[in-house]
Amino acid sequence: MPATPECGPNSALLTQVPATWRIALGFDVGRLRIGVAVGDTLTGSARPLCILPTRQQRPDWEAIARLMVEWRPDGLVVGVPRHADDTANAMTDAALRFCRQLHGRFHLPVATMDERLSSWEAEQRQSATTGRRRKNPAHLDAQAAAVILETAFNPRFNPPVGVLPLEKGELEDMAHA
Repeated sequence: MPATPECGPNSALLTQVPATWRIALGFDVGRLRIGVAVGDTLTGSARPLCILPTRQQRPDWEAIARLMVEWRPDGLVVGVPRHADDTANAMTDAALRFCRQLHGRFHLPVATMDERLSSWEAEQRQSATTGRRRKNPAHLDAQAAAVILETAFNPRFNPPVGVLPLEKGELEDMAHA
């Protein structure tokens, strides 16, 4: 999955989620709902957490704030959709706007991951778990958020990640850490 480092003018390319992160929340942003997962960078694992319905295509910021208080993440990972040819699609701008809003509201670093194939992988996991091919769209969104997080945590599959924000010198500091 290619990186989507266009989250903001201060973003920088990193080869992985910062090692200083322990707990992260992942988001799969859609028009009707946002899938949320929680992950642990030490184990590289993530699990679906919940589905947050959007209100008139706007995030439920109060519910997200409650998750921030409950989980106290070190960072956030947002899946950014793109077409197979790496061009933006109808949801790309909405996901990037959500990325900037998350950072602005909660003052946490936000990494972006290309979320292509995350829904397919989520469906495969659901099928393997339940033995059924029937989709549960709401559950798939949270499972897709877990896939996005696990991809971000796994250095073998983890391409450069866009992280917002990094101040001058932070990239060099992280390289020497």
